[in-house]
Amino acid sequence: VRLVESGGGLVQPGGSLSLSCAASGFTFSSYGMNWYRQGPGKERELVAGISSSGSRINYVDSVKGRFTISRDNAKNTVYLQMNSLKPEDTAVYYCNARFLSVSYWGQGTQVTVSS
Repeated sequence: VRLVESGGGLVQPGGSLSLSCAASGFTFSSYGMNWYRQGPGKERELVAGISSSGSRINYVDSVKGRFTISRDNAKNTVYLQMNSLKPEDTAVYYCNARFLSVSYWGQGTQVTVSS
């Protein structure tokens, strides 16, 4: 099983980044997919989640209207489009796949929002 995040980097406040998570080794279309983040000195928090079919989506309040989660089951990939980034969005972003009690994690990608 592999979850490989990409797309992180350094961006100025107000800028945008697009994260991708490529999955392999399991039946991607059966799993709910989530993006978590862990900022400096903070606990890991759920940022956004999308159901296996893509029909249900949820966001933490702090990113609503700025972030968009999506998935392409044909490409085994989940995305997180992040707009209007703020310094408080600085964190390591992790991709997570979940089905019942099974949970897989990626290695994370650093997002830094700073001028």
